Amino acid sequence: QARLEESGGGLVQAGESLRLSCTASGNIFSIDNMAWFRQVPGKARDLVASIASDGTVVHGDSVKGRFTITRDDAKRTVYLQMNSLKPEDTAVYYCKVEAVQRGTYRLLVVWGQGTMVTVSS
Repeated sequence: QARLEESGGGLVQAGESLRLSCTASGNIFSIDNMAWFRQVPGKARDLVASIASDGTVVHGDSVKGRFTITRDDAKRTVYLQMNSLKPEDTAVYYCKVEAVQRGTYRLLVVWGQGTMVTVSS
């Protein structure tokens, strides 16, 4: 199986920056799409940004121009650089990776455990 380890969350003031990281490990042959989602209590989990294996990027409308998703395939890691943070960015941020399992070539969809980002005004 595969697993994800997230890091980088924390408490910051409005206008400051944070960088989230998510590293995949386990029985992985290759990684396809990587993405970040966020969720606040009582609401659905929303896409923040995604990046495909060919580098195609999608950013959610609310974060365009402020957040940037990148990936390092050699490290099996996806990053989310968050600049000009706002209080409404406060949420639990989850990493999601779609990977091909080594040996079986099955598609795996793996979620991270979540990391809290709190932005104070």
